[in-house]
Amino acid sequence: MIVRPDRTENVDLVMTAPPSKSYTHRALICGALASGTTTIINPLEAEDTRLTITALRMLGIPVDVNNDRVIIGGCDGRIPLESPVTLDLDNSGTSLRLLTTLSLLAGHPVTLTGSARMQERPIGPLATALRSVGGTVRFLKNPGFPPLEVSGRLRGGRVEIDGSMSSQFISSILIAAPYAENGTMVILPALPASASYLDITLEVMAEFGARVIRNEYEWFAVDNRQGYTGRNYMIEGDYSSASYFFAIAAVCGGRVRVENLAPASLQGDRRFLDALRAMGCSVTCSGSISVTVERTGELNGITFDMSSSPDTVQTLCMVAAMAETPTTITGISHLKFKESDRINSTADLLRSLGGKVEVGEDSITVFPSPLHGGTIDPANDHRTAMSFAVLGLGTGGITITDAACVNKSFPGFWESLKEVIR
Repeated sequence: MIVRPDRTENVDLVMTAPPSKSYTHRALICGALASGTTTIINPLEAEDTRLTITALRMLGIPVDVNNDRVIIGGCDGRIPLESPVTLDLDNSGTSLRLLTTLSLLAGHPVTLTGSARMQERPIGPLATALRSVGGTVRFLKNPGFPPLEVSGRLRGGRVEIDGSMSSQFISSILIAAPYAENGTMVILPALPASASYLDITLEVMAEFGARVIRNEYEWFAVDNRQGYTGRNYMIEGDYSSASYFFAIAAVCGGRVRVENLAPASLQGDRRFLDALRAMGCSVTCSGSISVTVERTGELNGITFDMSSSPDTVQTLCMVAAMAETPTTITGISHLKFKESDRINSTADLLRSLGGKVEVGEDSITVFPSPLHGGTIDPANDHRTAMSFAVLGLGTGGITITDAACVNKSFPGFWESLKEVIR
């Protein structure tokens, strides 16, 4: 995909954010565990969410996809699996991790596996936690990594879990915990990575009827006497995907309004707007449905903690590459465990376009430098492809290979940009 042969300037666009991937995954699983029928309205239809749907069907959960709705026949916490099964979650880390604890409710062994890259992404801390709540975990290739076989029962009780690599380890246990044999107390020894995603998990759980008491990000107590109840559930717009549209205004100058967003959302990637504001953009909200970003002057470099906004770090790097002064982004060490090593790959690709970048243990610094066009291989990482596409609008002359990898989270990305990339 050739983004554009020359530079784009002074845009004036109205875009629509796709539905949230994070909310869709969690609603699918809560609906599957609930009593009664759940209808998910406006779900994200992408490769990752389809993998979750396929896995739920393989576990015996009836799931019907019908236009802009997904209808789920809940199992009331008793997965109707009739024999052992293997779930291939390809490259969807969210699917694999969230379904790992749920597998203890199946009554038969469940093997979870995925792509070659998935088999390099650690899951050891979750496996350790599952063993303490009644699970048996067997690694089939390399200890601490998929593929893994999960069996046993979800007994609940007190469990300590290290979420420094991923908060999804914690979300996995929390979502299944209402159906444990006993109440579950989840203890966190330290602040987890991407803590804001735990807020999303708890919000969806509460909407489906679960009872959870928490003390900040130190512990969570889940009541096993109150399960989920099927309901109609509307998926809000996705700030991670919207960040690419916001970044167009910052990189190219001009104004972009993004609709289908909740300005008061719990999504941590909403913090991307605070970064743009600090760099010199104006950010305004229109009621409860849209956000507008505008840039008329220069971009200033900043130092910014993105520990709760992991999926917009690369997008912010692209904006930083167009700024007049250096930008340092901190709180990002866990990004090396994503679909790619997003810290070092972003640095290497920026350098290939003339950028000057320094990488630390938990940070990346982007310095002002003349940029030129080039070819970007995203290594099958959807967010790498989309973030460098935005930079391509500001520099011109950038070609993105394997452009279809964006289908993992945002199948309509290139269509959304057709007005500015042609």
